[in-house]
Amino acid sequence: MSSTAFAASAALLRLNSRKGKDRSLLLLQVHLGGNGGVAEISEAETAPQFYSWPDEKKPRVCILGGGFGGLYTALRLESLVWPDDKKPQVLLVDQSEHFVFKPMLYELLSGEVDAWEIAPHFSDLLANTNVLFIQDKVKLLYPSDHLGMNGPAKSSVGGSVLESGLLIEYDWLVLSLGAEAKLDVVPGALEFALPFSTLEDARKVDLRLRELERRKFSKESLIRVVVVGCGYAGVELAATVSERLQDRGIVQAINVENTICPNAPHGNREAATKVLSSRKVELLLGYFVRCIRQVVDTEASEKPTKNLVLWTVGSKSLLPHLEPGHRRSALPLNGSGQAKTDETLRVNGHPRIFAVGYSSALRESNGRLLPATAQVAFQQADFAGWNLWAAINNRPLLPFRFQNLGEMITLGRNDAAISPSFVEGLTLDGPLGHTARKLAYLIRLPTDEHRLKVGISWLTKSAIDSVASLQSTLTKVISNS
Repeated sequence: MSSTAFAASAALLRLNSRKGKDRSLLLLQVHLGGNGGVAEISEAETAPQFYSWPDEKKPRVCILGGGFGGLYTALRLESLVWPDDKKPQVLLVDQSEHFVFKPMLYELLSGEVDAWEIAPHFSDLLANTNVLFIQDKVKLLYPSDHLGMNGPAKSSVGGSVLESGLLIEYDWLVLSLGAEAKLDVVPGALEFALPFSTLEDARKVDLRLRELERRKFSKESLIRVVVVGCGYAGVELAATVSERLQDRGIVQAINVENTICPNAPHGNREAATKVLSSRKVELLLGYFVRCIRQVVDTEASEKPTKNLVLWTVGSKSLLPHLEPGHRRSALPLNGSGQAKTDETLRVNGHPRIFAVGYSSALRESNGRLLPATAQVAFQQADFAGWNLWAAINNRPLLPFRFQNLGEMITLGRNDAAISPSFVEGLTLDGPLGHTARKLAYLIRLPTDEHRLKVGISWLTKSAIDSVASLQSTLTKVISNS
């Protein structure tokens, strides 16, 4: 072990061995490079600021990441019935102030939904609960539950350091940090391509499209949008953007596979292919993007502004790299940076740490790694909440079993496809599929209060659209008579 790594380890050991409320410790802020090694270490002049839990006697559950896995685990814990002395304090940490219902980000581009409907504030969602929330970014973890489940009643089994310098000690930890777009796959992607996986990404893409639309390109100089990747995300994005641009632009979709959505049900893939063809989306299948670069027209005085590249290929885990005080305390990660878990969603070797969503690498009985989808995260959150209840109350934990309910894909403002798993060969597409998809997602929104608000909003918009459509039809009939 290098001298710098040893210094960091020593600091963590001192933190782990802290007794009482001794604040005279020195904390080493560790900045980790992309390879997981120690890139820079600076010694703080003052002791770290410890998060003060409301009750020192009750269990402390810290949930890192407020996506589907993290937020829904917190809400699940809130909904369970607890003995008075066992109900845990739950703290949710996320770097954003918004929860984002990612499957409906495409509707922001089409104007079908408002941002508040699919990206409500955590403060609003948690207002009527006992769940605490901190907006901050996780910088460092030092778990110590590998030393055993049993210990002094008030001893911490680990902690996490946030970017602000706040140190949160916990008794139980849930990892649900999600993933971010992997733009370092080919040269130029980081500089010239826009990802589409967060609320900020969606806003940037929408702003860029608005800028291009204002320029009013002629038929000889159309807006050209290139979507890299033809999985679900790429196809949904291509369908949404092509519908929005109509005859003002050309959308191309590139995929290394010889088909779109290779893992999708046949009905969904067939419906998507039909829609893309009707909107004249150019499919470049069997092609690999080697680089992305900007080409300047030597005859023009300005750089070209009509091209937009959208990147939907690959993602990388946001699970922080660790420099633990002892090698055995390191989390077991797979090649994608996901924590390896047992069937109860506990991280291997860490009985007090659970991992859900993209932070979890769990294999089914057939050896297949569970896909990192919203549907999987929904179900894992339910089990993680229950298993935390069971562990805190010394009850048996339940093994997680994924139930595939089917797959859905949006294809525009009034178009979608759904292939439910409980009816083999059935696919609902077009307006019927669109309505079924929105209802399914309405039911999945986080809280009853938010579901009610969004349901009323969608119903009102639908009524307004119906009236406008009726008026347009009547106007055409009258003008033709």
